[in-house]
Amino acid sequence: MALPPETTATSTFPLPPSQYNNYTDVNQKCGKWPKPPPPIHSQYTMFGNHFNPDDPIIKPLETQAIRRLYPQNFDHRRELKKLNHSILVNFLDLLDILIKCPDSAKRTDKIEDINMLFINMHHLINEFRPHQARETVRVMLEMQKRHRHTVSERLERQEEEVRKLVREALSSLPENLDLDSKLLVPSPDELELRPGHDRLAAQQQDKCSSLDRLMCSIVDAL
Repeated sequence: MALPPETTATSTFPLPPSQYNNYTDVNQKCGKWPKPPPPIHSQYTMFGNHFNPDDPIIKPLETQAIRRLYPQNFDHRRELKKLNHSILVNFLDLLDILIKCPDSAKRTDKIEDINMLFINMHHLINEFRPHQARETVRVMLEMQKRHRHTVSERLERQEEEVRKLVREALSSLPENLDLDSKLLVPSPDELELRPGHDRLAAQQQDKCSSLDRLMCSIVDAL
């Protein structure tokens, strides 16, 4: 089995089997891993065919020296159906030739006709590739949008349920709630209004004053 010719473009790919060992996190931080190949700006050869970066993605049949079997302005669906019918008819004709006269030269001509029909049909299908790519991206975006809307709706429902639980908890509380006074922390204003607060403050002040006097006496004795 003959292998296809190698690509003659100036690039470092394909990599050897051991080349992937150079792409490690340590080499990335040190900047030692191989750099990607530069973009190709000139003509290059791949699988025996010549390519130019400025060429369109879908080349016209005329640039490939292939006869066009459909007009310039056409409907893709209609022409694909016509080509499909032509392939079926020519295939039946080929079967008839193989049955009646297999050594006839018409067999080679009919095979070439079928080959040309398939090339034109394949070219029409390839012209749908950009549309297919755009449609795929559109479907992906629609799926992401639908998923985000679903997550947003779930979050809104959860928020509404939490708000409902909080409202029910607040409504179930009695209006005149008698809480245990031991659990309440008195405010400074309440402490000032309590009886005995002045006496406690005076005792703390006297205690501080006695300590101050003791320190003063110790300093004087030194």
